[in-house]
Amino acid sequence: MNNPKTLTKEQLSARSAGESYQQMLDKETVPVPDSLRESTDTYLGSKNLSVDRYFSPEFQKLEEDKLWNRTWLVTCRESELAEIGSYFVYDIAKYSIVLTRTEAGEIKGYYNACLHRGRQLRKDCGTAREFKCPFHGFRWSLDGEFQGAPCEWDFPHIEKETFSLPQVQVDTWGGWIFINMDMQAESLQSYLGVLPEHFERWKPENTFKVMHVEKVIECNWKVAWEAFIESYHTVQTHPQILPYLGDSNSQYDCWGDNISRTISPMGVVSPHLENIEPDKTVNDWLEHGAWLTDGSKVAVPEGMSARKWLAEYYFKHYSEQYQTDLGSFCTQSEIMDSILYSVFPNFAPWAGFHPNLTYRMKPYGNDPEMCTMEIIVLMRYPEGAERPADCAVQKLGKDQLFSEAEGLEGGLGRVFDQDFSNLKMVQKGLHNLQSGEVVLANYQEIRIRHFHQTLDKYLSA
Repeated sequence: MNNPKTLTKEQLSARSAGESYQQMLDKETVPVPDSLRESTDTYLGSKNLSVDRYFSPEFQKLEEDKLWNRTWLVTCRESELAEIGSYFVYDIAKYSIVLTRTEAGEIKGYYNACLHRGRQLRKDCGTAREFKCPFHGFRWSLDGEFQGAPCEWDFPHIEKETFSLPQVQVDTWGGWIFINMDMQAESLQSYLGVLPEHFERWKPENTFKVMHVEKVIECNWKVAWEAFIESYHTVQTHPQILPYLGDSNSQYDCWGDNISRTISPMGVVSPHLENIEPDKTVNDWLEHGAWLTDGSKVAVPEGMSARKWLAEYYFKHYSEQYQTDLGSFCTQSEIMDSILYSVFPNFAPWAGFHPNLTYRMKPYGNDPEMCTMEIIVLMRYPEGAERPADCAVQKLGKDQLFSEAEGLEGGLGRVFDQDFSNLKMVQKGLHNLQSGEVVLANYQEIRIRHFHQTLDKYLSA
């Protein structure tokens, strides 16, 4: 487990000017959930990171041998395996796992290889009543039990009772299906730490996918991961959102080895700007935010803050959509702020009652300088209503922009494109960093340090 220390008073007081996130919560008019009131204020040291972890083939081999096969990994949504016989193939590094819904309704996961000569049994996703190898016709049931093969007389040395498909651990949380290839690993519930308790209020299991974009990026998967677990880059990379994002007001928290969080308040002006009127904050957000109005300008009533105006705007919109009165129990923070958790090593779900973004990064084949990034948006639907169908995955190549994807054409796509423009250049720059080390901030980049300290524990085990 990481061993955090409490930040000193001097370190705490040295943060950016303006209200802290906790002070913003003090202004809420409904009870604030305990999860948002938690503030870990940890200090994990100031040690630099060696650059070889971002491009060394040897380091990537260590990750293959000691990381991906020993941690709990998100594969897909439970809804993607809703039917008996539905299957989903999850590939990461050299590993390929096929998940399926059995006749008994269980979800099971198997190594995706025929026990005869190793041919992969499945690719992508679909529905089938058995696992039949396309090469020679060896067959297994959905429960992984061997069913037979052509010319079985030629295999007297196969014992049917022990010739079952090797399994991986499978468990679920929040509508997501997780796997762990280590059959002796701790339970998913233990691994997730505070996460299930924190998310009990938001119930991500009661959502459906309205967008899923997967893009190839020319950088190590950790370079992409790090860009989304800190808000420090906002002032330089995303200047257009500073009128409505409190970037350096962000709160950073770490729990145990596996869970961390950034909360960045929306509807407030960045401490890097001065003399921004509420009208500008609101209109910039409505122009560049996650969903658009008809383009008309808004006048904020005198004496009302931009944050309060936007919160009421969202309460009305999403109360109608969800057919519930959000304003009676939901905080302003939960309807508009970026509340971004992460689960080690590569799963990052947003929290709150607005549409929830989710990020996932994975290595791209065996190239340590390439990765894939996935952006998923989950949406709630009225309680008791039939669950809408999930959307299809949109796959983008390395030369395509996020803003080319359906659903990302507006301001949100531009933000992701700005991030993308950095990542390729970071990867190149790491090779030319003469010190051979990356320097991190003590607070605003603490989640990066927390991540690497956990990573090093796995790789040195």
